[in-house]
Parts: sequence; C-alpha cells; structure tokens
Amino acid sequence: MEDTSNNFLNPNHPGNRLAEVLLTHEIRWRDRAHFLEGRGYLLRPRLRPSWQPSWMGTNKLWIDVEDGIRTPLRYHLIDATRLSDGKMVYIKRVKTGDLESSIAIRLSSEPLRSDPRNHSVPILDTFVDSDDSQISYIVMPFLKPIYRPEIEFIGELLDFGEQILEGLTFLHDNGIAHRDCATPNIMMDASAMYPKGFHPVKQGFLPDRSDVAPCYSRLSAGVKYYFVDYGISSEFPLDSDPASRLVVGRLGRDQEPPELSDTVSYDPFKVDIFVVGNIFRRKYYEVAVNLGFLWPFVLAMTNPDPNMRPPAQELLEQWRLMRRSLPAVSRHWRIRPRKESAIERLFWDGIYSVRLFVHLLKWLGGHRYPGA
Repeated sequence: MEDTSNNFLNPNHPGNRLAEVLLTHEIRWRDRAHFLEGRGYLLRPRLRPSWQPSWMGTNKLWIDVEDGIRTPLRYHLIDATRLSDGKMVYIKRVKTGDLESSIAIRLSSEPLRSDPRNHSVPILDTFVDSDDSQISYIVMPFLKPIYRPEIEFIGELLDFGEQILEGLTFLHDNGIAHRDCATPNIMMDASAMYPKGFHPVKQGFLPDRSDVAPCYSRLSAGVKYYFVDYGISSEFPLDSDPASRLVVGRLGRDQEPPELSDTVSYDPFKVDIFVVGNIFRRKYYEVAVNLGFLWPFVLAMTNPDPNMRPPAQELLEQWRLMRRSLPAVSRHWRIRPRKESAIERLFWDGIYSVRLFVHLLKWLGGHRYPGA
C-alpha cells in the first residue's frame, strides 16, 4: 500500500496541522476580540476566542475552508466586520494621540471631510483600549492595494492620476506634507468592483472562500483612491511662511528624491511631488508602450532641482487639460506592457478590440463609465 503520510494534501500530514496553531500576532488580536466586538466589530472566526478549526475530524483540508486562512503578518492592522451593517473595515492599533492618528482624524472631521478634494482615508470610529490607555484604535473602510487588480485601461490611469493629484493638492493646501505617498500608501475603495464582495485576505475569492469573486473593471465600476499612513508626515500652520516649512530625515519608502538628508533641511511638499511622479514613471510609463502622455509630468515632477517641480495644484490643472485632450476612444484602450512579444500583443489587441467595441456600443446607448 502506498504511504501517503508525507502527502501535503493528507489531513494527517504534520504540515497541515500547522494551520491549527495561531501565530503570535493572531493571538494578540484574538485576545482583544471580545473588546472589539463590544465596540461593534467582529473578527473572522479564526480570531475568536471560541475558535476550533472547522476541518478537524472531517475529510476537509485547511486550504479549502475559510478559517484555515492565516492572518497576514501585520501587527497593528486587522480586518473586521462592522456589526451595524456588515461592512468590512480595517482596525489599526495606534499610540494614543500620536501624529498619524491625529492627522487622519482631523482630515476626516468636518468641514474637511466634506471637501470633494479630500482623498485622505476616512476615519469611521476611534476608541481607547480598555486595558491600556496608551493604546487606541482607529477604524477605516476596508481598502485594497492599487495593484490588486492592476489598472487595465488608459482611462483608469487617467482617473487615478487626477484623483491622486487632487488629493495631494488638498493635503498641501491644509499644511500637510505626506512624505511617504509611495504606492503602498495609496489604496482604493474597490467595493463597487466586487458585486458579491471578496475575502479580506484571499481577495480573489468570495467572502466565504467558496468560489472566485466576480470582478468588474475600474472603468466599469469606478473606484476612489485614498492616501493612508501619516506616520512620518509633517503638519504646518496654514499661516506659516512657506520658506519655513522645512524638515530633515531620510525616512520613507521612496529613497530617490535627491534632497533627502538627515542634516540639510528640505521642502517636504516638493518630496511629495517627486514621489508621486516616481509612481507615474516606475509603475506605468517605464513598463508600458502607449503612455507617452505621462512623460511631461514625470519630467517635471522628478526634476532633480526641487524648486523646478510644479506645485500640486498646477499639476492637477495640467492633468485635467491633458485628460480632456485625449480622444474618448483611447481612454477605453488597454495599457500595453513593454515586455509583450509580438504574438502576445496581437492576441491581446484582438481581445481588447472586441471589448472596445462593446464599450462603444454602451457609450452610444447613453452609458457613462465612472473610471473614464
């Protein structure tokens, strides 16, 4: 008889039993589950004190059930369900009264919350830990990384760029330099893209992990982009002299701005311009063949001389002019990767030509795409 004890799919394999053991950061959240539920937020079954692995004593495998999904290694962030309406949210553990939460809460309070230019992550709730007053929690909508899924159409990129420049203008007009507005700190509310929802960890699946989650394109559904994480941001009084708004420090995910220094002061608002320009360059312009309209922005925003980089408001106005000047048809065309072979390009161009035809028929019928 064949020995299957080392078969990964054998329920009795020692490797499968690892999923039955909570990791250190999971235990930490499990120990606050009752407290968070009392505040109106329910953690996933795996993180509840009464949890027992649903696959134990059955022929099921941990990889096939929802509670077999381990929680990503994020000590200060957890997903939860808001009991009042069933919406997914993120809960972040912060130090009470710290800079990050103070800025985020101010930007999420009136009258700033109602400003249509505001692309700062909304703070839905905030409360202090019942056991340690030095710890607080801020509750935010559940947001996805901007690359899950990737931007697919030119019109989606145009919408992304306008929203980000609009949000940067809003921050700067309110005396806030983000200083770390790289790709991981720009996220999107993609709820409209998933008509049946999605799992907070295995995001390509339905919430119960029973099947693949249907997903619309950004072009069809529309999304809103948000800046998150003000951990190294700087805030200045609105009436302060612009020449005095200087900082030092080399922290931040993007280390390419040439002025970064621990000893020589620099303008953090100009660093924000560089970092966003670098997103346009590294993530889009350099990896696609049909995004030439980005080059003037990349060139201006990543100028080695910070004084030559335009302010966010000016860039936003230029972006809107550029967006209006592009033919409507081009907005419905795909972003074409540079690494495609000729055969791949021919194949995908054929597929997208059909999709473009469908989009045009809908447009002629009066449908307007949120992401275009």
